[in-house]
Amino acid sequence: MGTNTLAITDNRTGKSYEIAIEHDTIRALDLRRIKVSEDDFGLMTYDPAFMNTASCHSRITYIDGDKGILRYRGYPIEELAEGSSYLETAYLVLYGELPTSDELKAWIHNVTYHTFIHENIKTFMDGFHYDAHPMGILVSTVAALSTFYVDAKNIFDPESRKKQTHRLIAKMPTLAAFAYRHSRGMPYSYPDNALSYTENFLNMLFKMSEVKYQPNPTLARALDVLFILHADHEQNCSTNAMRSVGSSHVDPYSAVAAAAAALYGPLHGGANEAVLKMLAEIGAKDQVPGFVKRVKAGEGRLMGFGHRVYKNYDPRAKIIKRVAEEVFEVTGRNPLLDIAVELERIALEDEYFIQRKLYPNVDFYSGIIYQAMGFPVEMFPVLFAIPRTSGWIAQWEEMLSDSEQKIARPRQVYLGEAQRKFVPLERRGANPGKGRV
Repeated sequence: MGTNTLAITDNRTGKSYEIAIEHDTIRALDLRRIKVSEDDFGLMTYDPAFMNTASCHSRITYIDGDKGILRYRGYPIEELAEGSSYLETAYLVLYGELPTSDELKAWIHNVTYHTFIHENIKTFMDGFHYDAHPMGILVSTVAALSTFYVDAKNIFDPESRKKQTHRLIAKMPTLAAFAYRHSRGMPYSYPDNALSYTENFLNMLFKMSEVKYQPNPTLARALDVLFILHADHEQNCSTNAMRSVGSSHVDPYSAVAAAAAALYGPLHGGANEAVLKMLAEIGAKDQVPGFVKRVKAGEGRLMGFGHRVYKNYDPRAKIIKRVAEEVFEVTGRNPLLDIAVELERIALEDEYFIQRKLYPNVDFYSGIIYQAMGFPVEMFPVLFAIPRTSGWIAQWEEMLSDSEQKIARPRQVYLGEAQRKFVPLERRGANPGKGRV
């Protein structure tokens, strides 16, 4: 028996099996060998929400939740946030290496070239109600792009995939900004390709009557850092949606729309809004101890703390906390920050939260920054979707090139009725059965 194996004895039959271990995992299909009889289907694993199931091999993002480590392609997130730009980081996430100077110039040119959207997309947006949620508009318009770029269906053509990558990363800020301005009843502000990626986004969001919009460099850089932190995050809900929908070999616009729809949910892209609501309900710094006491008594939830993966301080939260101070030097201090800092201090010193490994995550401070910059809470998931597009596409590309991947089709454990005989309507009686409507 090899050392890199798992020995299993089935007590139902007394048979023993040897299952290979590779990269600290076993293949679920190997469990199918474990049967009670020859016509038995074989053993399956039951893992709701994929709590302990790997669906793919990946070389994009590494997370060690216990140690609070996040790396893109091997590079620590702290170093990228300090020395990189979002577009440079997006290139790294997509292609596996940091670009040379010439590669970066070409990449920025190709993305910038595609920032404008077809005028008919504007007409499509005009059809939404004036108070439509910006994220709903974004999801719909990204999906609509698939009807404008029919070449996107050639997903196994590398050149076509490259062109759609440029288009998606370029147009997401434009769609997002137009969705915002539509919700505010404002005329659309076209891209200014003389500006950087985040400067241009701020221009499309906030330009009024001035001939040339000059974004504040501190705010543009803060947004750039926030975009870097959100570029990818392993196999989260929206990334899983991108891979799952993409596994049907649909075009990338439809797959990104599905991923964005997953991000729309309050448990994913809307988490930082919940933090703002919590801080507003606390109301003042001196009310924090009482709030913490109520949380420990089970009378409330501590939003922005804890993470499905991180059992240590989320490394992104440390960076965002520093960025927040820089932003507030420009915008003025958001009064919610003092409440947040006090809440963090008390929670990190309290044994109740330490034992449960509840540390601040990326959502704890990001919403405070976005609010200070003038974004309404409805825009928070939209701001998440823009940078995550590069990660979604990278994961999609990786999935397409993996020969082991097939169309996603999880198994189920059927607990319904066994075979029953059909009863004609006239013989079913007047009494409706349980569960009928």
